[in-house]
Amino acid sequence: MAEEDPLDYARLVREALRDVPRQALRLAASEGLPGDHHFYLTFRTSHPGVAISPGLHARHPDEMTVVLQFEYRDLAVGEEAFSVTLRFGGVPERLHVPFAALVAFADPAAEFGLRFEAGEERVAPPLAPQTEARAEALAPERPGPADEAGGNVVDIRTFRRRDD
Repeated sequence: MAEEDPLDYARLVREALRDVPRQALRLAASEGLPGDHHFYLTFRTSHPGVAISPGLHARHPDEMTVVLQFEYRDLAVGEEAFSVTLRFGGVPERLHVPFAALVAFADPAAEFGLRFEAGEERVAPPLAPQTEARAEALAPERPGPADEAGGNVVDIRTFRRRDD
């Protein structure tokens, strides 16, 4: 088996892009969300380390999108994961999500989004999730579709080695 290249730029870019939601959530945890900023976070509910209630998992067995905007509590951000308490149907639920489980991160106020797909990350417009669970009292608007790559897209396939 080939030894891993310490300058595997595709891996370095993936790691750098995963740091964007981590840093944004850290800022929100310490200072709150500035202005109109709010976050859409889509994650794989069956990813190892994800902790959500059995009821939420039953309703969202594959992916779930949560919105951090007006009502969220106890946002804690670590190196590998974040935790937050949101209300679903009036009931507070604690979520624990490893950053590796993220499928998408978007801040519609900044017209910024990242999509994490099968090891390929790209910068994209805000995302329209397929399955969404919303906390109470959150803005009803959803970000626009992200099926088309637009804006400033960084496609890491450009930096991959070709093994022909």
